[in-house]
Amino acid sequence: MDADVENTQMENGDSNSTIQRPGQQHKRRRTNSLTIQSVKRQEIGEKQNEEPITNTSFSALQPPPWQDTIEKAVTAIVSIRFSQVAAFDTEGPENSEASGFIVDAKRGIILTNRHVACAGPFVGEAVCHDHEEVSVYPVYRDPVHDFGFLKFDPKEVKYMPIIDIPLAPHLAKVGLDIRVVGNDAGEKLSILAGSISRLDRNAPEYGDLTYNDFKQAASSTSGGSSGSPVIDIHGNAVGLQAGGYTKAATDFFLPLDRIARALQYIQKGETAPRGTIQVQFLHKPFDETRRLGLQKETEAIIRELFPEEIGMLVAETVVPKGPASAHMEEGDILIKINGQYITKFVPLDDLLDSHVGQEIEITIERGGKPTTFTVTVHDLHLITPDRYVEIGGAKLNELSYQLARSYCVPVGGVYVAEPAGMFRLDGPDHGWIIASVDNKPTPNLQTFIEAIKDIPDRERIPVVYYSIADIHTTSVAVVQVEKHWSRFRLAVRNDSTGLWDFTDLGLPPSPKVLQPATARFIEMDESLGAAKDLIASLVKVSYYMPCRIDGFPKSRKQGAGLVVDAEKGLIVVSRSIIPLSMGDISITIADSIIIPGKVEYLHPTHNFAFVSYDPKLIGETPVKSAVLSQRPLLQGHKVTLVAFNHNHRIVCSETVVTDITSVTIPQNATPRFRSINLDAITIDTPLAQQCSSGVLTDSNGHVQSLWLSYLGERNLSGHDNEYHLGLHIHTIFPVLDALRKKETPNLRFLNIELMPVQIAQARHMGLTEEWVRKVEDANPNRHQLFLIRRTETGSESACVLKELDLILAVNGQTITRMYEMDVQYSKEELDITILRQKVEMTLKVPTIPNSGNGTKRVVIWAGAAIQEPHKAVLQQSKSLPSRVYISARSKGSPSYMYGMVPTMWITQINGIPTPDLGSFVAAVRKFPDNTYVRVKIITFDMIPMVLAIKTCRPWKWFETISRKNGEKSSSPIECIPLLYLNLSIDEHLPNFDLLN
Repeated sequence: MDADVENTQMENGDSNSTIQRPGQQHKRRRTNSLTIQSVKRQEIGEKQNEEPITNTSFSALQPPPWQDTIEKAVTAIVSIRFSQVAAFDTEGPENSEASGFIVDAKRGIILTNRHVACAGPFVGEAVCHDHEEVSVYPVYRDPVHDFGFLKFDPKEVKYMPIIDIPLAPHLAKVGLDIRVVGNDAGEKLSILAGSISRLDRNAPEYGDLTYNDFKQAASSTSGGSSGSPVIDIHGNAVGLQAGGYTKAATDFFLPLDRIARALQYIQKGETAPRGTIQVQFLHKPFDETRRLGLQKETEAIIRELFPEEIGMLVAETVVPKGPASAHMEEGDILIKINGQYITKFVPLDDLLDSHVGQEIEITIERGGKPTTFTVTVHDLHLITPDRYVEIGGAKLNELSYQLARSYCVPVGGVYVAEPAGMFRLDGPDHGWIIASVDNKPTPNLQTFIEAIKDIPDRERIPVVYYSIADIHTTSVAVVQVEKHWSRFRLAVRNDSTGLWDFTDLGLPPSPKVLQPATARFIEMDESLGAAKDLIASLVKVSYYMPCRIDGFPKSRKQGAGLVVDAEKGLIVVSRSIIPLSMGDISITIADSIIIPGKVEYLHPTHNFAFVSYDPKLIGETPVKSAVLSQRPLLQGHKVTLVAFNHNHRIVCSETVVTDITSVTIPQNATPRFRSINLDAITIDTPLAQQCSSGVLTDSNGHVQSLWLSYLGERNLSGHDNEYHLGLHIHTIFPVLDALRKKETPNLRFLNIELMPVQIAQARHMGLTEEWVRKVEDANPNRHQLFLIRRTETGSESACVLKELDLILAVNGQTITRMYEMDVQYSKEELDITILRQKVEMTLKVPTIPNSGNGTKRVVIWAGAAIQEPHKAVLQQSKSLPSRVYISARSKGSPSYMYGMVPTMWITQINGIPTPDLGSFVAAVRKFPDNTYVRVKIITFDMIPMVLAIKTCRPWKWFETISRKNGEKSSSPIECIPLLYLNLSIDEHLPNFDLLN
């Protein structure tokens, strides 16, 4: 039973909750809305010329017969703020708002939509009409239809009487005058007037790889109205708001027949039986069924039995290997079940639900020929997943009936609900089904667990998979088993508590001891000259970051590394490939041997890092140390580019240096590592922009420059700009020399960012003729000086040097090239001559040591990654409110729901100052479960705010990471609510949403 509504009043829906399908003129949407302040502001701006009906004005505007009805109904309607905190089945993690209404005041049962009650782990609360807030948890979500029930404790509502709205599915009639009363984006009460115009509409399609109900109805409401009651003038609910079109005055209402039945079972503490023969039917009018072969005699019987009937049920999808697949085909017309003529969905559902596990007799017509057969009705709950496995950053569950019937594939198989970590496979972003793991078939979740539980950590295994959208193509990927950053555990839904019960699936076997292996490099053609020998010095470096911190946008990167000391196993690589010390590094040598790597040094300002490997693991493989040239490159020099192209294949090309100039990489809105103070090399070849990592060599094959990819800003289309530039090889010498001596590099820095200034500009800033001559003598090729663009917040040098100071000389040497500033590395103090506001002065400026380890500690709280401000933050911010900085947040978490945004600082917890991570941890550990914590934050634009963050269930793990000799260190602290599904740094955080 479906219904359309002719609208007399409507409000725009929330475009952020729209699920669109390509090629549709009118897009269908679900009507829950996200709780993001910027979205709300946008909506308000779009509606500023409208006069919506609010809870303070509706009584006066409603016709008198409706006034009493609505005033009574609104006290039973609640606003639901909820999170699905983990990807499961068709839905990913999300935070949203919707509506619901009380259907049993005594037991505290709320009716809402299935996509609100969530198929996966749920956390939420309901806000009553008088703004009392109560915790809710799901007790039922239907396997097929878009409804579910939430439960609350009626004793928690203290200041208003609780009433319920009666369900009256039999009252839904064409032409019935109705009102849809619910929550509009969590901000006000929305009332939509309309009338039911159709009762025979088929279910809409919301999109691919998402939940779609089989049958609904229709009107036009706004964001957040999912779960609103559709009431008649007597206050009876005749439908449940579920979704609608975004560009038409039509919404979809779910009939209440099956809802009323399910409620009776829930009230008795039982699960509503649900049956299926795994066939999806559509209601088609008689003119279409006649074309499919419906006999005239059958149509006559139907029209006589049901005078108002205009069509019949036709098989749209017959799920392969289902109970009816041996007897039915698409296009079959359903005539009778157990001798009873069936033309509507409600009696069909009733027959199936009442015969679970029993045989039924079905009569169909196919091409005008009647056929009768018997099938066994299957339990729909048994083919609806209620558990998932977490491993290696991914979440997997058994393929649901929802997806199986959408793509007409058999029910079963292991579906990757969250493709991340070790199961971030090649191909489309979603829809993968795992066919086998390490050559062991995985037809269901239990076989998957058995196949993977005894595989050692870090082992590389083949995984065979295919996309549910393309079952004709099977792919294989070799993945590295990851059980050291994340737990291997099973989550099972518990409808009696509303929680998910987690079971650890055992500690992984210890990693196998790696054995030495030997390989040979490919041979390059002699025509390439001396550059061909560099094949033995170039390796592939892969990096996996389990937690996106420091503003870095990707969890996986790969590129070329240059072996600079084969004896000690030292490799130099771009920091766009190795951004952090926290992560897994794999080094591929000769396209044959894969061995682990370890971060040795991250340069804080230049775009390179050093990693190391154990030379013993490559046996007799003829890896060679690259010969590094002492001769600096100049404009016009001939060089050979030896690099990896986009297919990670070695390419060589002779070219010419077109320019060497000081460049400024644009900064990103969210601070992240950005190379500064560099003299960049550009070359004259189209390959330059196709190759992201490699080297530039002279005619003897000696390396004169690294060819690197520089991470820049995020553009308006949401993609990150990358710049491919050369870096003088001598830039790495200070670090390389220390590492060769087995010493820890202890370079010192001024912590300033410089930009070039031409002499023509410098003259107007007060530069004297004497200094003009000094510049010309110091650098005949380029006449320039450097201006201090930024000083680093909190650094000692910022107390002496000021922004816009013009640097003339350091320790008596005129500075005209960026690399001449490298004198800072070894000096505790520098004599710097500057020009400030046309006044020349010489200052003693201290330098600060930098360990090159990068971020050392991360705290996960409320689903947010919290750390000390990294160097890019200190570079871009002019003040430092605290040293507790929000680096990232996860969808579905409290931090996302309540407005904690990356780039904010946390300065207080319940009035307790939190100047650093230690004081922050001490403050948050004091608060019990299910309470609100006042969090004072300051935005990156220095705007103070106070947020109320609700602690969720006590998962009792709160972990941090410290870098100790390149290894992870986890420190569990008991009795600290993590606030987000026990998600700790020990659990990957693959879906962190970075603000860009």
